[in-house]
Amino acid sequence: MTGIFTGSFDPFTIGHDDIVRRALPLFSRIVIGVGVNERKQYMQSADERCAAIRRIYEGEEKIEVKAYSDLTVDFARREGAAYIIKGVRSVKDFEYEREQADINRQLSGVETILLYSDPRHSSVSSSMVRELIHFGQDVSQYLPKVK
Repeated sequence: MTGIFTGSFDPFTIGHDDIVRRALPLFSRIVIGVGVNERKQYMQSADERCAAIRRIYEGEEKIEVKAYSDLTVDFARREGAAYIIKGVRSVKDFEYEREQADINRQLSGVETILLYSDPRHSSVSSSMVRELIHFGQDVSQYLPKVK
């Protein structure tokens, strides 16, 4: 069974990594979908984001990393995924993900599985990490270690 874990991942944080590792026993294959939105400005290109995530999971045969620029449900169809995996840190995240899950299910029948953030990571977000980088702070504690 295939699940997709999608986001812009700019950058991919320890919170993202925690969700992937916790979802891994549930699926025979997880495709990490690095979203590309023409309306957004990214710190790194899609190729750079994909390469960074691949380094984290090097040797993990159940994980693939691919960029996509269309609807998440279309990406799910191409990958043969029956499930979208999402992490939730707060009530705000929950409401947003619930709305997305409803629309995705209506459009395609693809279900969404929500995994709650580990409380140790609930304040970690890509936007927070980007802000710290902008001001020259060391963000290594918020990024997954590369094997």
